[in-house]
Amino acid sequence: MRVLQLIDSLEVGGAERVAVNLANALVAGVEKSFLCATRKEGILKESVLPEVGYLFLKKKKTIDFKATQKLSKFIKKHDIQIIHAHSTSFFLATVVKFLNPKIRVIWHDHYGNSEFLDKRDAGVLKWCSKYFVHTFSVNRPLEDWAKQTLKLKNVSYLPNFAVADNKLKQTQLKGKDGKRVICLANLRPQKDHITLLKAFSEVVKSHPEWTLHCVGKDFNDVYSNSVQQKIRDYGLDNSVFFYGSRPDVFNVLSQCEIGVLSSKSEGLPIALLEYGLAKLTVIATKVGECKTVISNNENGMLVPPESASKLTKALHLCIQDEELRHVFAARFNKHVESHYSEKAQIQTVLNTYKNCIK
Repeated sequence: MRVLQLIDSLEVGGAERVAVNLANALVAGVEKSFLCATRKEGILKESVLPEVGYLFLKKKKTIDFKATQKLSKFIKKHDIQIIHAHSTSFFLATVVKFLNPKIRVIWHDHYGNSEFLDKRDAGVLKWCSKYFVHTFSVNRPLEDWAKQTLKLKNVSYLPNFAVADNKLKQTQLKGKDGKRVICLANLRPQKDHITLLKAFSEVVKSHPEWTLHCVGKDFNDVYSNSVQQKIRDYGLDNSVFFYGSRPDVFNVLSQCEIGVLSSKSEGLPIALLEYGLAKLTVIATKVGECKTVISNNENGMLVPPESASKLTKALHLCIQDEELRHVFAARFNKHVESHYSEKAQIQTVLNTYKNCIK
């Protein structure tokens, strides 16, 4: 098999990480693995293995004839059989299929606002879905939504998986060793840093030596400005630190004790799985697949979204009880290794590919 992962960008994000992880993992499982970034390159390009065939389209608009033709020629040249299209790249994959009718299109739905599916615009997606041979959904609500809304038969739930990369060591976090909390999330309203900052402002009153470290892309927009304003309002300038996107995620995580996600909505966040591989104690909001991954408080702590008081309580408990932290971290690491590692998921992907080209 010759398979192409199609993704809009290689900037740091959940869908982007999955596309790169799959392209790399498939090197050992298919005849040739390819990766195409359609609109932007980014920090994740550094993670792509040299064995992966790579193409950057520089796509400028929704319908870009030059980019479409370039991808079509690449597919023909390399005799690619399957396009595994991630998130919004499904439209380009569908257009390319008209130029290459034998191509099989698999769509991977990473939609993060799975708590608000009733507001999802699916007009173009409905039309394109007629040309998909299979759809992967990163959580159960998305799987149900695809079956009901897109009328697709071949839909399956495919949990995300994380890959530990400890080679790069570049970032040195501020604060004291053994007293750091990490939030690995791009600065977007969905990730709700505002509630996290409110909760942490209470934590530092009794635990002033603990610090919060936020790693993720800063879009320098209205939301970013509101986050920075809250830091000033709560007097957290010496307790909360932002680093932007970093290429050495596991080096960053190795310097922390607690991993937190305060999202209003999620699919299955890669960050949560990376916390597990890094052996962190986890606290997350009860949204998307977080509740499944954390197994209803067996492997970590779940709190309601947008509840600063409950998040404060969970942080206090984990900070004060070191033994509890170690128990949660060990359980969660074992759970992620067993169910959300590369080895656990890649065979399912390969079996789906094989069925699609029969």
